[in-house]
Amino acid sequence: MLFQLNQIEKSALEALASVTTGDALQAWKTAQLGRSSPLMQVFAQFGKLSKEDKPVIGQAANRVKTALEAALAERESAIQAAALARSLEEEQLDVTLPGRVVNVGRLHPSTRQLRRVLDILSEMGFQVYTSREVETDEYNFQLLNFPPHHPAREMQDSFYVETEGRGDNPILLRTQTSPGQIHAMRAFAATNPQDPPPIRIALPGMCFRYEQITSRSEMQFNQVEGLAVGKGITFSDLKGTLTDFARRMFGQNARTRFRADHFPFTEPSAEMDVECFVCGGKGCSVCKRSGWLEILGCGMVHPVVLQNGGYDPRRYSGFAWGMGPERQLMLRYRIDDIRYFWGNDVRFLEQF
Repeated sequence: MLFQLNQIEKSALEALASVTTGDALQAWKTAQLGRSSPLMQVFAQFGKLSKEDKPVIGQAANRVKTALEAALAERESAIQAAALARSLEEEQLDVTLPGRVVNVGRLHPSTRQLRRVLDILSEMGFQVYTSREVETDEYNFQLLNFPPHHPAREMQDSFYVETEGRGDNPILLRTQTSPGQIHAMRAFAATNPQDPPPIRIALPGMCFRYEQITSRSEMQFNQVEGLAVGKGITFSDLKGTLTDFARRMFGQNARTRFRADHFPFTEPSAEMDVECFVCGGKGCSVCKRSGWLEILGCGMVHPVVLQNGGYDPRRYSGFAWGMGPERQLMLRYRIDDIRYFWGNDVRFLEQF
């Protein structure tokens, strides 16, 4: 058996010397070190050996196996090195070619517009204030002058989360960022109930409405609420603030106008238009030939809302507005379908 092991080692090494490819090397490994190889057959005969022969044959068999495995590793390294050298010699690499462009992530257009709006408002002295997306009916409607079962609620179809056992105060996904007004006013008023400090905040966030999805309406959208409360605030302050915002957003030559409207939580209420920046007020398909584009709703905070927030309407007044960043993007870039913003179509997103 010692002679047989020497012959196995000799023939295996001779066969390995002629191996030049990875596939041939794998075939050699299977033939010389596999389960059915001659070397493994020697190991299989150990049970037939005497106690005196087992140590001698075992040491010799292990030595042959170790030698073959070392030769295999050395040959594998040599084949890999030869393949690399052949590749470098035969294949051409033009180092002057430009590199491949790596696609990197970017901010969503809605996020970029939202940040732009908040940057402008921050420059104007408005503090960013956030509030929760899941609200009670009390905060979302009642404290904003929407009594239970009032027909004005039909303006905002709602996603109700929990209604059982809650009476007239179910839990819902907020339909507007306006509930943040109550949260903010109560937080500020709590610092000094007798003489609450003035407020100047911007409240961004996602809103949800149970509506039919169309090219002009979505069931979820971003909104930025603005709120200013203090002593002696007038409608002129509201007009001056929003006119300044429009000029910062759309250019110093932007013209604005206000039209009367109605919102339960403001009195008086208005909608603000900006002169169409696509046609310069001449009339086009974007502004429906009117020369004006609606960008937000606004008004003086209703006395009931002020009182619910902890501010005495006899001493304090304020104004508020709500605007949609997606709508501003649609107007600026002539986007005719709001569903593009949440469709995650890369062809649309890469345009921004």
